[in-house]
Amino acid sequence: MTYPITRRSFGASSLKLAAASTAIAAGLPSAAWAQGVSYAGKTVELVIPFGTGGGSDVWARFNAPFLSKYLPGNPNVVVRNVPGGGSITGANQYAANAKPDGLSLLGTSGSTQFPYLLGDRRVRYDYKNWEVIMASPTGGVAYINPRFGVKSARDLAKVRGQRLVYASQGATSLDLVPLLAFKMLGLDVHHVFGMQSRGAGRLAFERGEATIDYQTSSAYIQNSLPLVQAGKAVPLFSWGVTDDKGNLVRDPAFPDLPHFAEAYQMVNGKPPSGNEWEAVKAFLIAGFPAQKLLVVPKATPRDVVETLRKAFRDMRNDPDYKAGLETALGGYEQVTDQAAEELYKLGTTIPEYARDWVRFQLTRNYNVAL
Repeated sequence: MTYPITRRSFGASSLKLAAASTAIAAGLPSAAWAQGVSYAGKTVELVIPFGTGGGSDVWARFNAPFLSKYLPGNPNVVVRNVPGGGSITGANQYAANAKPDGLSLLGTSGSTQFPYLLGDRRVRYDYKNWEVIMASPTGGVAYINPRFGVKSARDLAKVRGQRLVYASQGATSLDLVPLLAFKMLGLDVHHVFGMQSRGAGRLAFERGEATIDYQTSSAYIQNSLPLVQAGKAVPLFSWGVTDDKGNLVRDPAFPDLPHFAEAYQMVNGKPPSGNEWEAVKAFLIAGFPAQKLLVVPKATPRDVVETLRKAFRDMRNDPDYKAGLETALGGYEQVTDQAAEELYKLGTTIPEYARDWVRFQLTRNYNVAL
């Protein structure tokens, strides 16, 4: 069975914010700042701290040619993958070495944000030292090997007590969300850490080494949906999106799939509640509605920052960009200016109680030393 893909609305409040930011940007004096900036003859790097094939890689490679088209001087824009440590390696290197000249941008994900939010001692970067250029909400879908006889999320109780295997980038990466979610569902999942990307995790699933997996929307649509269509994977649920009141609702990109809270209720006969759910929900929101962020060093000159933001404003109106957005990124709107700044705050801050509860769970159950 295939699932229709529709343009995603990240809540009416976010749509209003995106519209407002576009309107504000059109009249800002800062738009004039960009007129003297030229990228002619230069190369711009999009540093992606993950391996190839995952959602962040797909996201970067879709945006790169349009960024080249709309930056003044049409520079060469290349994607440089720096995998390792669930994205900590590449982010640390960027924090230490990137120059504030607008020629090197870092694409972070929930896997980069989570260790920062958790106070992971391996982290040498600080989001306060970066300026957001563009933000990209996204979603994700969890799926299982059909050999377990599961036809939908309603059947998940059948696999309780059976050992499942998940190929993970690490306990403090974006894979923290499925780690916590599968535990809430009462599933016995063995998390094998050390994958270089979610793309590597998917390949482990395809080889039969992993039996349950999830991919962000862009990677799921491009690489995992064919597995579903071939009968090699069974979709279970999406992570969902939030409405204006912060409630979890179905992801419009996957309207036929229940969101996680619905799946939980299908299995347990009641909706999720309590401190555990509130902590899981907090990281789920930080990891998906505010998941992908494109940043530069804080010291980057304002005219350069505005030039980069203007390029993203312009490329969003490109007919080819609009046409490819559904297939490449699931139709999730890319935002900049004020809308991006709001998502930046959402993705890089989290309630203290949620952080402390999750830190305790990771230490006790997975021997994670933070």
